[in-house]
Amino acid sequence: MTVTPPSVAAPAAMAGRGPRAAALRTLLRNRLAVAALAVLAIMLVFALFAPLIAPYDPNAQDLLMRLRPPAWQSGGSGAHPLGTDQLGRDLLSRVVYGTRVSLLVGAGAALLAGVIGTAVGLASGYFGGWPDRVLMRLADVQLAFPAILLALAIVGFLGSGLWYVILVLGFTGWVSYARVVRSEVMSLRSRDFVTEARAIGVTDSVIMRRHLLPNVMAPLATIATLHVAAAIVAEASLSYLGLGVPRETVTWGSMLADGQLYLGTSWWVAVFPGIALMITSLAVNITGDALRDVADPKAYRP
Repeated sequence: MTVTPPSVAAPAAMAGRGPRAAALRTLLRNRLAVAALAVLAIMLVFALFAPLIAPYDPNAQDLLMRLRPPAWQSGGSGAHPLGTDQLGRDLLSRVVYGTRVSLLVGAGAALLAGVIGTAVGLASGYFGGWPDRVLMRLADVQLAFPAILLALAIVGFLGSGLWYVILVLGFTGWVSYARVVRSEVMSLRSRDFVTEARAIGVTDSVIMRRHLLPNVMAPLATIATLHVAAAIVAEASLSYLGLGVPRETVTWGSMLADGQLYLGTSWWVAVFPGIALMITSLAVNITGDALRDVADPKAYRP
């Protein structure tokens, strides 16, 4: 009978208790984060399967059914659970379709800003010297302008359009990524593994891609998650002002703009898209806070 030495058996027994398992346990202990992830999963299902979930075409008008209240109020109809707007369009269908634009803009803007900011932060933190000074002064110049005003100016110049909004929000949000990555890289570039890689002739691009980038992914994930929420709110603000995506595309911001004139008489026209915007942004922010806790080694508890 062969007995496995303790020195061999112990690592095998501990295989499922590494950093990833500890991070998962930390996340699952946070009930609020689990609830937020569930909400985001529902929103993602709405966005992917909107034609199957929405009971009507979001732009289909029926003036005979205009401003009908929700189904639970007097005068409401089960055919329109959340009521209708001033043109008789079904609010449930419009809220569901609005999820598509919000999540696409949020994820697209965060991805674009993350790519730009990570590249700038890696170059600035790794090389230092004049590249660092030039890039950080560019970041300071952009920070001197309020992000929403800069976005308004660019969108007003380029024109409305979904991809224009994503580009604008991406190009105006890279600074936070760059500053965090720069700070992390400056603390890593003098570490032994970077020094040894240089000594054996590894090129700078390989060092940044294979050795430095993986070590900054945790804070990047947190920033990206929080930036998604900011981009969703920014897109809603632009659409509310009529400078976002075209009016024929359903967005929560344009629904809020349409409903503001009816708050006193038909509150549901503006309240339901506002609730959807608030819940989605809150869920994304809670998820970002949870990811930050998971990325903190001090958050791991047995």
